Amino acid sequence: MNKLILAAAVLAALACNYARAEGIKPDNEISYNAAIVSDYRYRGISQTRLEPALQGGADYTNNPTGLYVGTWLSTIHWIKDDGGSDNVEWDLYGGKRGEIVKDVSYDVGVLSYVYPSNDLAHVPGFASADTTEIYGQLGYGPAYIKYSLALTNLFGFVDSKHSGYLDIGANIDLSQGWTGNLHAGHQNVRSDGAASYSDWKVGVTKDFGIVTGALAVIGTNADNTVYASPENGKFLGKTALVLTVSKTF
Repeated sequence: MNKLILAAAVLAALACNYARAEGIKPDNEISYNAAIVSDYRYRGISQTRLEPALQGGADYTNNPTGLYVGTWLSTIHWIKDDGGSDNVEWDLYGGKRGEIVKDVSYDVGVLSYVYPSNDLAHVPGFASADTTEIYGQLGYGPAYIKYSLALTNLFGFVDSKHSGYLDIGANIDLSQGWTGNLHAGHQNVRSDGAASYSDWKVGVTKDFGIVTGALAVIGTNADNTVYASPENGKFLGKTALVLTVSKTF
């Protein structure tokens, strides 16, 4: 029996090595990621008062079915600045991705943004920061279009259930490990027209082996009073250069 177990283990190890060598994806994959960003921008708006953030997460994918789940965290400032009591964003998500026909991909799922003990609902003029969205994405080659719909109030805005975000972009191979990143989006905040806005990004990404670096110019046409930091009055949607250094392992 021990010899059979040993033989099975050796065969499994050889199979894994062969799969890696041939570029064959295993049925189940787990990956981890970590990053430092000069400014955590989400949909063009700074979540960190235009200051740096630490980020990290983990993902599980079942390749035969395309099903996946994951979690991701980042340091933030905006909830405390608005009178709440949290400095962490914790995302939980799951979905399914695959290919409809050659070169046409899809990705559908649900994403919850959790702000543990944020207490923002107790601040006058705010709802709870916790937000859950469903999303659907279609891709063709390097281009994609994605729509996210809030099933709850959106990031603390009162009566904002069913707010939507349209995201159009492309990640273009520029050769020699460089990728061009283009994005345009529009956030509609239901029941608060002044809070609705559009955002954009133009950037490049390069995998240096040890780490991946990304540099992007990000901006918005958001209202500079609605999206001003209560802490220092700075406009959180201003056009700026954002640097990201990340690692996936």
